[in-house]
Amino acid sequence: MSTAPPLVELRGIRKSFGGVKAVDGVSVNLYPGEVVALLGHNGAGKSTLMKMLAGAYPIDSGETRIAGQPVPLPEDHSLGGGRTAAQWLAGRGFANPVIIGHSNGGMLGVRHVVDHPQTPALVLLSAGRGGISSMQEGSSAGLLAGDRVDELTAKARALVQAGRGRELMFMPGWWYVISAESFLDRMTEVPDTLALAPQVKCPVLCIRGDQESRERYPAEEFQSRAGGHCDVEIVANCDHFYNGREDVVTDIVANWLAKTLNVSRRA
Repeated sequence: MSTAPPLVELRGIRKSFGGVKAVDGVSVNLYPGEVVALLGHNGAGKSTLMKMLAGAYPIDSGETRIAGQPVPLPEDHSLGGGRTAAQWLAGRGFANPVIIGHSNGGMLGVRHVVDHPQTPALVLLSAGRGGISSMQEGSSAGLLAGDRVDELTAKARALVQAGRGRELMFMPGWWYVISAESFLDRMTEVPDTLALAPQVKCPVLCIRGDQESRERYPAEEFQSRAGGHCDVEIVANCDHFYNGREDVVTDIVANWLAKTLNVSRRA
């Protein structure tokens, strides 16, 4: 073993999916220049541990240190790779970037801004309502699990318990396919956008297409609850993916950021 201090330290790392423990109290040190092999039976949690190390999965509990510096866990463990991305940007001189998120990314963006109050501005592009009921609400609208929520939840839990959490499950509605781990994660870890809104103090721009559901993408309700200034733009003839309206949305966002941050917009 190297005598140098560890480059990465994991202490008591835990991760569960819908009540199924995938990783339970793992500790390991990784040293510079060291080649490490991770061995274990099927279902032992090898892939899940590596995904947490890479930032693809959030860590439920435990401690992570990189080059001796602790990596904090947010109050809500839903950011996953976003937390790693924030650290990467901070290490390159961008400690407080503007946050722009579309749909699910918008929900995660709200959580990030609450955890990083120095964020200069937040742009929510058709951000969903979020919360633990989002899976049920989406399914009731014909998305994801449709009328088979209980059936598919039981299947996902069984797959994770068997160490097959990465296995894909077909859904009767859009998205149509999702891994068992991700299915369970969506049931418990999606930030509640509206509940968090009062804690968002930075300027916010909420955009929604006029063809989208006001209930599912509650820009006006977020505006009424936001802890700081919030503008809302409803784009005409516009769907959830802004098909054919990309330039319009780009102009709205660019002009708003230029005004809000008092910077010049380049042509």
